[in-house]
Amino acid sequence: MNDKVSVVGLGKLGLGLALCFADEGVETLGVDVNENVVSAINDGRTPLVEPEYQELIGRTAGKTFRATTEHTEAIEKTDITFVLVATPSIGDGRFSNRYVKSALKSLATAFGKSSKKYHLFVISSTVVPGSTDKTFIPLIEQFSGKKCGQDFDVCFDPDFVALGTVVRDFRNPDLVIIGETRSKAGDRVEALHRRICKNQPKIARMSLISGEVAKVSLNAYITMKISFANALGNLCERIPGADVDAITSAIGSDKRISPFYLRAGLAFGGTCFPRDTKAFITISRQLGLEPALIDAVEQVNIEQNKRLADVVRSHMTADKKVSILGLAFKEKTAVIEASPGIVLIQELVIDDVDVTAFDPLALENTRAVFDDEITYASSIDDCLNSSPVCVLTLMSAEYKNAIENFVPQSPLTVIDCWRQIDTKKIHKGVTVIPVGMAGWSDRSNSSSAAGD
Repeated sequence: MNDKVSVVGLGKLGLGLALCFADEGVETLGVDVNENVVSAINDGRTPLVEPEYQELIGRTAGKTFRATTEHTEAIEKTDITFVLVATPSIGDGRFSNRYVKSALKSLATAFGKSSKKYHLFVISSTVVPGSTDKTFIPLIEQFSGKKCGQDFDVCFDPDFVALGTVVRDFRNPDLVIIGETRSKAGDRVEALHRRICKNQPKIARMSLISGEVAKVSLNAYITMKISFANALGNLCERIPGADVDAITSAIGSDKRISPFYLRAGLAFGGTCFPRDTKAFITISRQLGLEPALIDAVEQVNIEQNKRLADVVRSHMTADKKVSILGLAFKEKTAVIEASPGIVLIQELVIDDVDVTAFDPLALENTRAVFDDEITYASSIDDCLNSSPVCVLTLMSAEYKNAIENFVPQSPLTVIDCWRQIDTKKIHKGVTVIPVGMAGWSDRSNSSSAAGD
């Protein structure tokens, strides 16, 4: 079956999903309320910073992919509609369904006025478990006047992709989860995934509610691994000779653990991990459970940010100047939500520290938060030259190589949060502080410089 597909919500993830469909020859319609986003796509330009987006838009725009602001077109001109809009956290830690409900109301109203006999709705946004059965399906029935399981079906198909690697992750998933009202609906969603996948992922078919719980629980488990690795790094920092990277590499080879996300470093950030962890806690308490394990994960993450600020303060010189190299929560994205670099700047600004920052992708988003409270470097070298202490927050080959080849104008201390820098390569004027390792003074480059 050659289904025509629409994707409602052309944000960081929805646009990626739409482009993956379109690049495989699936006739795809993108729907977004933002006219600037729609215009950019139809003009062949990416409205977002994300690897491969411009290349894919260049190949597909005006051919297998176009965008519109009209939800009615999704009903009239496509067979399956994916809804991948934001579900931001609200005060108590739950997700807000207001954007999903707004999109479904518009779609259902159009469906009710349409002469078409059937439509498949797919919810891909992360939602509170129970939302699809208790809220979304009744809403579609109310505004369309049609019956689920007869005139339409609904699937829950959550994304498991990461910013900075969205296209790669949609094409090479480890896991696809499909919650379904009926198996024939799930079959069509599975067929679409198999069309864009370059690998052979596990495709797990289940009920709607099971899919919703699986999505939240998977991210909560990943954050548990991250916090465990950070706790291990904090321990190794206090045990002379203990190498946290050697340890995590070893224990990660055990198939019961695996190496993924098992690396000591900074707190987890971004748009998904913090909010999904909070949601798991909130949902558990609403059901009368005390989520002690995930509570501890969240607390370790909070403390990790505080520890970084303490490390920086302990190496700060009298002039109270610090530079931050890396502002996004990870490499190859402009997203700064819950970024350790941003949290660190917030702590330092309170202490009246003179902060200079650099991250070309995230610079404008950072400027929108801090305005003229901090200074914005024009290059990596400009950032390194601006202060006697520099914090490297991102795992980045570009930043690593720049530091290893940097010739300082005056002594420089680099706080290496992920232990990336080869101290045998750095200039004699650079001292590296590898966070998570004991014996910092023994690992500085006071006697084995590679350059002048």
